[in-house]
Amino acid sequence: MGTSKGKYNIKAVSNMLSIQPGTLRAWERRYQIIAPKRNEAGHRLYTEEHVKILRWLLSKVNEGFTIGQAVSLLESSQLNTQLIEREDNRTEMLIAAILDSLLQFDEIKAHEYLNEAFSIFSIDKVTMDIMAKVVIKIGDLWMEHKITSAHERYATSFLRSRIGMIYHNLPVNTVLPKVIAVCGPGESHELGLLIFTIYLRRKGYQVIYLGTSIDEKDLDIVIDEMRPKFVFLASTLQKNVVPTIKLANRLHEQYDYLSVGLGGTAFQFLPEQEKEALQEYLLGDTKEQWERWVAKG
Repeated sequence: MGTSKGKYNIKAVSNMLSIQPGTLRAWERRYQIIAPKRNEAGHRLYTEEHVKILRWLLSKVNEGFTIGQAVSLLESSQLNTQLIEREDNRTEMLIAAILDSLLQFDEIKAHEYLNEAFSIFSIDKVTMDIMAKVVIKIGDLWMEHKITSAHERYATSFLRSRIGMIYHNLPVNTVLPKVIAVCGPGESHELGLLIFTIYLRRKGYQVIYLGTSIDEKDLDIVIDEMRPKFVFLASTLQKNVVPTIKLANRLHEQYDYLSVGLGGTAFQFLPEQEKEALQEYLLGDTKEQWERWVAKG
């Protein structure tokens, strides 16, 4: 398995997938599901196919399977890469179908396709790999003036409703620290932040979701009352990046117990030099990056 050229060492794969190197070695030794090649120094080199298989196995473990069950499920397919590709194709089909339904103002169809997604995949996969991508596509179409504001608001309202249903039905672990999630100054797009709060609630965090249009003085009041461990600020429009960074810097300086995170599509377009300067704050764009940020925070 994995005839393509090895390109990732074990540390790189560990960081990409948020899995300990020792776990990777144990899976390799126990299940022989992948066999990374070795370089001249004897270090493992993983291929793109290896990473795809490991990511699929992790998704199944997150759904509640044991690693042994996940490996058996993968091996039960005649060609296990085809199983992964079929799931990828199904995901893309559902993204397209949900998007098309929303742009046709067809709420019934959109609900049907989302319900189908939840019947097949885990909550994490549906929110991160399907709903989040629908949100991005809608935002791109609106920014490119390919859909009207009516289409954008209808789709946003629908998705906010479904995400809210998930959010309020997830249990909270009161032992974990409190978290505040709020949009940055001037920001009116909240769906990306809502999806991030689903990730946090799935981890058990008690998230105080404040959404949009929160006065900075009111935010300070909530911080003083709740004393959260984390405050996460989101920005999707580039014009809101500077005031959001200013707010993050002030909170960081004012509250020595607080870890401040920045996320949202607006930060993706910053020059690399500016990203480097903000590295302490930036959450990243993937679940694996979020895992690493929260762990070090």
